Amino acid sequence: MENASKALLIAAGVLLGLMILSLAVFLFMNFGGTSAQIHDSVEQDQINNFNSQFTQYEGKTDVTIYDAVSLANLATQNNQEYELTKRNSVTDGKDNYISVVLDGTCIEGGANSNTQDLANANNNRIKQQVDNYLKNNVNMPLYNVKVSLSTETGRVYQVIFTKK
Repeated sequence: MENASKALLIAAGVLLGLMILSLAVFLFMNFGGTSAQIHDSVEQDQINNFNSQFTQYEGKTDVTIYDAVSLANLATQNNQEYELTKRNSVTDGKDNYISVVLDGTCIEGGANSNTQDLANANNNRIKQQVDNYLKNNVNMPLYNVKVSLSTETGRVYQVIFTKK
């Protein structure tokens, strides 16, 4: 009888150990899933904050050349940060390169771009429109803005400015 009670105590100890181990595994898996959800949520918030810098211009009626140049500078900074080279054609959004197109011309730069040359080219664009405004007494052109988001990265990959 004494051996049977010892066997029952050992079996109860093993069973209790398995229950504690199962609880530990359950809690680890549950907390691990929550951590992944929080990480994904924080990452999505960062993408949304980044995209909002570009998407805020969509639907506005008073977008000018100044806004286009500002977004081109922001895109150039992004492209240089990710060390992506300048492209003259629109990308498909599979990487973090951002194209800014003004009347059919890409006006942003990449990692190998000379920022001073870009600044001079964009200043010339602004100067031409201001000179036209001053000489001909016509309004500064306003632009429609179309922002494209990548289905793969969720980030802005293209901003197109077209005259109204």
